[in-house]
Amino acid sequence: MTTGTHISFSAEQQQRIKDAVAAVEAHTSGEIVALILPRADDYHASAVTAAAMSAMAVATGALWWWPQLEYWAVALLLLGGYTAVMAVLKLIPALHRAVISSAEMEARVEQQAYALFTRHGLHRTRDATGILLLVCLFERRVRVLADDGISAVVKQQQWQQIVDTITAGLRSGDACTALCHAIEQCGELLIPHFPPRADDVDELPNLIME
Repeated sequence: MTTGTHISFSAEQQQRIKDAVAAVEAHTSGEIVALILPRADDYHASAVTAAAMSAMAVATGALWWWPQLEYWAVALLLLGGYTAVMAVLKLIPALHRAVISSAEMEARVEQQAYALFTRHGLHRTRDATGILLLVCLFERRVRVLADDGISAVVKQQQWQQIVDTITAGLRSGDACTALCHAIEQCGELLIPHFPPRADDVDELPNLIME
């Protein structure tokens, strides 16, 4: 569910996601992992830059109106402005996102996707059929990575509809339903090419909350 600018998943919603993955994996040898990450990075440098620039603007404005301000007063304005902006950015994720470039967020999400794919062993399935659905809540961004066995048949571009489905859910406040629907869409891509094997076992967790 969505609470203000924060997104969280209740125990019931987490179970819905696990069940959606299990339902698809019953008909394919593909191994889907939905991984929900609070944020791909803390973006501290971006917050510091925004806070410093805001504090400088406040101090400059104060000096323009009151040129007689003492140095200690200017220093207090700088420190107070910086501290206040840092606190606001921490409390209001939407404002913090606004001071981070789209390119930076894309890069951080991409880096996390590859790192998590390896960390959680999606590259070690028997038939190279691991699929990562990475959902980064702070960034409101999604990345789909598929192992070699699947990417040889299903091209990266074909996952875009799934990315769009989840992203729309993040923005509308119904992330759980959107993610479950996206998992069903994964099944539509996988089942024709990767039928289940007689000796299939569930090699990966269906959902990871980090």
